[in-house]
Amino acid sequence: MVEHISIVPASKVLEVLKYEDLIDIVEASFKKFSSRPESGVCQPTRSTILVPPKKGYFGIMPGYSQQDEAMAVKLITYFPMNTDVRTFHGCILMFDANTGIPKTIMDGELITTMRTGAASAVATKYLSPPNSTTLAILGAGVQARSHFHALAQVRKFSKMRLWNWRRERADILAAEIGGMVCETVEEAVRDADVIVTVTLSHTPVLKKDWVKHGAHINAVGACRADRQELESDLMHHSVVYTDSYEGGYKESGDIILSKVEIYAELGEVILGKKEAHVDKTTVFKSLGLGIQDVVSAKLVMDKIEEQST
Repeated sequence: MVEHISIVPASKVLEVLKYEDLIDIVEASFKKFSSRPESGVCQPTRSTILVPPKKGYFGIMPGYSQQDEAMAVKLITYFPMNTDVRTFHGCILMFDANTGIPKTIMDGELITTMRTGAASAVATKYLSPPNSTTLAILGAGVQARSHFHALAQVRKFSKMRLWNWRRERADILAAEIGGMVCETVEEAVRDADVIVTVTLSHTPVLKKDWVKHGAHINAVGACRADRQELESDLMHHSVVYTDSYEGGYKESGDIILSKVEIYAELGEVILGKKEAHVDKTTVFKSLGLGIQDVVSAKLVMDKIEEQST
């Protein structure tokens, strides 16, 4: 019988989790994932259960890192028909990696938001030109905010353009973080060095003819096999990276529907096994790794323990 499980709410996660720490942890997790099983990382592709009456799904993402002595599972739900409550919910259940005893239940929504932004920051660090100055963000939700704060840790942007299908939400975001709100996607991405797509669109919003050669794209939305944010022509004229070969070919509509080949996992680039083609247009297709939730949750617990000593 489990005698005590601690509860870590979102407010505590927000208090202790900072991008300057998280980005380093996430970068290390990419390397460990792409060098498994030698690295001691075990993480299957997420399992998803559909909930047809509500057009929702329930996702399960377990992971174990031997080096970090960390083991956890993230449980997430997405119910797009919700009106009075949020559409996305999640929690992380942490276990003692030495005994298997459940130890902590932690808010998973904020960790998901922040580690996704941190993953794109790592991709931007390796795949975008170091002198990148113009950032374009398509979308105006929590991931747009997360990506702005995370990418600012790795590049010095002097210009930022925002677009969202509902203009009023882009206006709200611009009031918070700055930047120019654009009427069209083309206007937002024209001459941008780094582009972030964090929309809820099921069909492509970004076209090849609008993207300058040598730009880097963090493609974060469309994380289902039947959805696209990037048109197929753009995918075929880019060097495509992802967090996981298996996840990319199984879960990403941008990859599956365009029938494009993945050049490398981001972890392989960090390890020096594959080249970072910063002279070409690059796409990082972000799907999320369960091991990143595991190490992020451990970072939160380490920070909480530091506070108590």
